[in-house]
Amino acid sequence: MNLRAGSAADAAAMASVHAQAFDAPWDQAAFEQLLSGPGVYAFLVAGDDPMGFVLCRAAAGEAEVLTVGVAPWARRRGIGAALMTAAVAAARTAGAQAMFLEVDADNAAALALYESLGFERAGLRKAYYDRGLAGRADAVVMRLDLASNAH
Repeated sequence: MNLRAGSAADAAAMASVHAQAFDAPWDQAAFEQLLSGPGVYAFLVAGDDPMGFVLCRAAAGEAEVLTVGVAPWARRRGIGAALMTAAVAAARTAGAQAMFLEVDADNAAALALYESLGFERAGLRKAYYDRGLAGRADAVVMRLDLASNAH
């Protein structure tokens, strides 16, 4: 698995994976803009094609997973776990005491992954995700205590 730090040069690859993984994908310009912001960092797994990425921001002692995605054809290979492990380690290095993320309440695989990494459910955002014609979906807010969690 080729996991490496991502940069604005990887915005097109991240947008490609995002388009495969989400109903309302972010475009390349959105990734370029986010990646130029303070405290923003990313990791990418790529071979011949981009397989997955994570985009995070660390500020004021907290880190947030802005988005994470794995291409459907590359799932169930440990890519999501490797990306999240790298993101958590980078958050600790940046001095964050806690890391947060939101995940679709219906995404059992992602919930299981985050819980296996030590994230705990911290709240619920009703009708947070817009699924277009399929309506809206709730998001589970998850928190990882970076100060005391050894994951």
